[in-house]
Amino acid sequence: MRLHYIRAPPGNVVVEAVPDGGYGWTIVGASAVLTFWVNGYTTVWGIFQNAIITSTNVQTDLRTITFVGSSFMACIVAFGLLSVRLMRPFGVRSLSVAAAAIFGIGLIATSFVLESVGRLFCIAGALIGLASSFVFTATNTLPIQWFSRRLGLAHGIVKMGGGVGATILPPITQALIDSIGLRWTFRAFGLCILATETPSAFLLKDRMPPAATSRFDWSMLKDLTFVTLTLAGAVAVFAMYVPPYFLPLFASSIELSSSMGAGLVAGFGASTAMGRLIGGWFCDRVGAVNALAITTLGNSLSMFAIWPVSSSPPPLFVFAILNGCANGSFFVALPTAVASIAASGSAAASVSLMIFFWAPGYLVGPPLAGMRRALCLTFEVSSTKIERLDHDRGITCLAASYKIVLLVNNIVDRVYDRKEMSISLAEELLRKLKEWAREVPEFLHTPPLPQLPWTVVICQIAKHRLAALGG
Repeated sequence: MRLHYIRAPPGNVVVEAVPDGGYGWTIVGASAVLTFWVNGYTTVWGIFQNAIITSTNVQTDLRTITFVGSSFMACIVAFGLLSVRLMRPFGVRSLSVAAAAIFGIGLIATSFVLESVGRLFCIAGALIGLASSFVFTATNTLPIQWFSRRLGLAHGIVKMGGGVGATILPPITQALIDSIGLRWTFRAFGLCILATETPSAFLLKDRMPPAATSRFDWSMLKDLTFVTLTLAGAVAVFAMYVPPYFLPLFASSIELSSSMGAGLVAGFGASTAMGRLIGGWFCDRVGAVNALAITTLGNSLSMFAIWPVSSSPPPLFVFAILNGCANGSFFVALPTAVASIAASGSAAASVSLMIFFWAPGYLVGPPLAGMRRALCLTFEVSSTKIERLDHDRGITCLAASYKIVLLVNNIVDRVYDRKEMSISLAEELLRKLKEWAREVPEFLHTPPLPQLPWTVVICQIAKHRLAALGG
């Protein structure tokens, strides 16, 4: 069932007709260049972190360096609400140009602090993360102003730019590190960003005054569909960036070369590019919520069925392709679904509010995988067995997210049938959540869950509920 649910704008707001193209395609092209560098840098951090540990005198370990990259990602989503606020007085163009300049300068500055963990957190994590947040928010929210019927396609093209960056930057990064060294690789990236991202930011502009496009509709927090979509995304992102961060390390653990590890990440990035483009088209065809359910299921199945048994390049590349495609589609389907249920004047702010709740997953998702791997190294000899524990965590997060998405789909279907949310439906949801909560004590006494965060415990419960319900 294809769903079309548009909330009426609050108050006496006059909504102009969305052009569904025109200068919007220039916005899409410029935004694709911006996401090229943001997503590309995020993807190649797995290569950077290995190089930092092996080629510098930094006194740290993999877990700490992974936290630098995850803090960068967490800042991108955590400062999304601040970005929307700053767009009111400064406008999207001025803010994006400044952010692009800070991004490039920050990478150049990073090359001088590679042996200081604290400075890496401040510059490579917080500063570059803040600048990327302004750019990321602009690329997420501007297509909403310029497109309606083709919004999924527009989002897909923008996100495909990030996928292209995630495809071509990993092998380039490894080649540059091997030829000119780690420090000059950071400097080269910074100069390229200043040369390409800053001019692209000049092309961005609001279709309506910033005050009219960045208004918060706090009633969205009372909307059950919005809340459940937000919860689905917050759970799913715990596992989304585990593959690109750890594929190079996994490749080296089964005695593959560093170039092969970079090739795996490049294959993953290429698949995310295709997944984002296809995902946008799929959202327009079957509805964003339906597309979200399918892509989340595909992501979970690829982690469950392929990665745990991959001990040679062919199955690893199959995993990178399938998981990357589902991963890319997820990041298109979820913002499109949220934009479709928000009022036209608050869609941008609603998307930023939803993305804000990704911060915990971005911050601790990859480091948790690193910590669990380091912990298991004490007990296991086979690297393949070690990695399987990370897959189990990814599976449980994605399984819980998939169940939530299916619940949203069911809720929306019933809302459209009845025209309004019934009390009995809300009571049914509450009853199911209470049933899941009662199972917490049983799982808390099952090792090794006492050492895991509450989110993983909840995901374990959801995993077993899926088996019990046949989901």
